[in-house]
Amino acid sequence: MRLLTRFDQRILLPGESETRASQRRLASALLLIAAFANIPLILHLLNIGLTGTALSFLLLTVAFFIIFALSYALPAWYEVWFIVCLLTILVTNVAGNYYAGGYTSGFEFFIWVLTVPVWVALFGGRRAMIWLTIAYIASVVAAGLLEPAARAQLSDISPAVATAQATFNFIFMGLIILGSGLYLFNRVEQYRRRADDLLLNILPAPIAARLKLSSETIADGYDDVTVLFADIVDFTPLSAAADPVAVVQKLNAIFSDFDVLAARHGLEKIKTIGDAYMVAGGLPEPRAGHCRAVAAFAVEMVDVLARHVAWDGEPLRIRVGINCGPVVAGVIGRQKFIYDLWGDVVNVASRMESYGLSNQIQVTEAVKERLEGLYHFEARGPIEIKGKGPMRTYLLQPR
Repeated sequence: MRLLTRFDQRILLPGESETRASQRRLASALLLIAAFANIPLILHLLNIGLTGTALSFLLLTVAFFIIFALSYALPAWYEVWFIVCLLTILVTNVAGNYYAGGYTSGFEFFIWVLTVPVWVALFGGRRAMIWLTIAYIASVVAAGLLEPAARAQLSDISPAVATAQATFNFIFMGLIILGSGLYLFNRVEQYRRRADDLLLNILPAPIAARLKLSSETIADGYDDVTVLFADIVDFTPLSAAADPVAVVQKLNAIFSDFDVLAARHGLEKIKTIGDAYMVAGGLPEPRAGHCRAVAAFAVEMVDVLARHVAWDGEPLRIRVGINCGPVVAGVIGRQKFIYDLWGDVVNVASRMESYGLSNQIQVTEAVKERLEGLYHFEARGPIEIKGKGPMRTYLLQPR
């Protein structure tokens, strides 16, 4: 196992794509398997008297071992040794087919030439595909031209042996093609799942499903949604003297905790901007009790952040603002999608946060009316809100 791991690490080049790395890894493994699998075939051919065909497959086996060694010693030459490998398969199969008596011998050796297009499709690059397609056609033509001479020196082999050999060839060729198809299907499915996962990390699941089905603009109006903005107090000056990597790690740890909370409460994370976090309830699928869920989320946010400390050891603080009402939601962008919200409700929720107090949850009167009896509310009195004028706001206090 250690030897295989070391080999796997040795043949992978820094910076190469995962697809090419997978191609290199599997092609090298199949090359080694094919080399060992040829040994009993060679002994069988010698036993039934097909010495020329046996020597052809012996040459192919030796070439496989040499090319495998080159793939280990010179991994950057992957395309070169890949082309050489498949050219060797073509040449030796033409020779083996000739010494076995050609197409009509009943041995069907030439069917192994069909592995070359399969290998090219799975593991080759564009340049390899061009050259090997030409070589494949040339080998088929050469075998056809040699057919009369091959038939003339056909060995006297019993029909039972020929039938058994042909059956063996057809069964294993079918297994190779089936295995190659399964590998290709698995790779396509793997990339499809990865693409879906990436899309779901950007967009809500129902929106992602709609986007995959249609290229039309996605925009929806919601009559009742709860919007929350949160911002870490003084995070920018605190992080100015910190290591950039440490800043990102700290934010990632905090926002990851918030993501877990949002999922637990059935809320939709909309976006993060710097050290600000935005979440909404009641979309993309309308639901009852979204204001209550956002409020519970906000209370837990404050508690979760208290477990995180700044670089000087002091606890971090947060401001939270909540508002509810109608909004418009949709997807914007073509290259980098973003699911966002627009409307006066969104602007006011943002103002609730920016005009709020440390470790406090400031809400509008509309939110207070919906949560009356579930929480205590401390009136702040009318405060001047940019773009809105005097507004009566409240600080939500857990019971």
